Amino acid sequence: MVKGGRPLTGKVAVSGAKNAVLPIIAASVLAGGQVQIDDVPNLTDVETICQVISSLGASVSREGNQILVNPTGIDAYEAPHELVSQMRASVVVMGALLARMGRAKISHPGGCAIGTRPINWHLKGLEALGAEVKINHGYLEATTSGLVGARIYLDFPSVGATENIMMAASMAKGVTVIENAAQEPEVVDLANFLNEMGGKVRGAGTNIIKIEGVSSLGGATHSIIPDRIEAGSFLVAAALTAGDVLVENVIVDHLKPVIAKLREAGAEVSEEETGLRVRGSSSLSAIDVKTQVHPGFPTDLQAPLMALTTVAQGTSIITETVFENRFMHVDELKRMGARIRIEGRAAIVEGVRTLTGAPVKATDLRAGAALILAGLVAEGETEIDNIYHIDRGYESIVEKLQSIGADISRR
Repeated sequence: MVKGGRPLTGKVAVSGAKNAVLPIIAASVLAGGQVQIDDVPNLTDVETICQVISSLGASVSREGNQILVNPTGIDAYEAPHELVSQMRASVVVMGALLARMGRAKISHPGGCAIGTRPINWHLKGLEALGAEVKINHGYLEATTSGLVGARIYLDFPSVGATENIMMAASMAKGVTVIENAAQEPEVVDLANFLNEMGGKVRGAGTNIIKIEGVSSLGGATHSIIPDRIEAGSFLVAAALTAGDVLVENVIVDHLKPVIAKLREAGAEVSEEETGLRVRGSSSLSAIDVKTQVHPGFPTDLQAPLMALTTVAQGTSIITETVFENRFMHVDELKRMGARIRIEGRAAIVEGVRTLTGAPVKATDLRAGAALILAGLVAEGETEIDNIYHIDRGYESIVEKLQSIGADISRR
């Protein structure tokens, strides 16, 4: 339940990145000893991936924001369907399992229904390394008698495919080169983790990544990068509510497209010693946004930013180029009085003077965040259902917003 009308003020700290920690926990399967992962957010997706590797035989324990993984007991190669179906990121265990066990079997992954997100890029990469992949009765099964380095060109710079190939290649014989690789910060974080275990990964953060396979990997201690999507959501919330918020624990370079668009809309964004301060405006301006793979504007912040444009002066055009089904929040925002029409992959948003609270449903993770943000400026109460989507990606979102003045509560 959200009651609108309060400017957000104060400071809020960003948690570790969901999209970085999931593949890193999967990669811990490769370790020859204990792995310590710090700054791990308390999210349902994190719990799910921990259950996945536990089901394979790994020992996993958690204390606060630290996770300890000992994978030496892994003796299985099949990830349970009931876990994989909950979260698409489970597919990244394939590369690590192939490298460790020579075999991997998972059901087709689940997650948010925001588009096709084809898995064939993952499979083509693993096949290029010497895996034989079969699809039977909804299961993906890959086997190999030994992975061998290869030159792999990705038709699309898929983050998950890049990560899966990196993990598999880390212990393959010879050198693997991934061309048109994803450049997201989360890919860099995984590369750093692999290198801390003794891997030899170079070029992460560019579109060409080189991995020299090693015979074994050891344990490591690693801290997860801050969540740029959570950070961006708080930045938008501050601007949208005409607030004044210091968002702490951020990496500014990861947020450049968001900062640029908020400034274009009329918000003031300044870099301070401990983070980014955003001062909003009561008269935000319309903006045009086109989502891109990194370093462009992130698709995961398209929905939160759309919430801002619903009350900006003028007409905004938001073009989604990454996922074809990522406008499911539009109908829910329209229930609150937003004026939005869809034309192909573009949403045309005519700003209104005010939104009105209404009962709405979170259709996916980032759509849920957008509805919370819209509720913060709507007149009256907004009741959001299906909040389990939001809990998959935002740690303590209610408590954090309460700490900066939002009137928000769970029922």
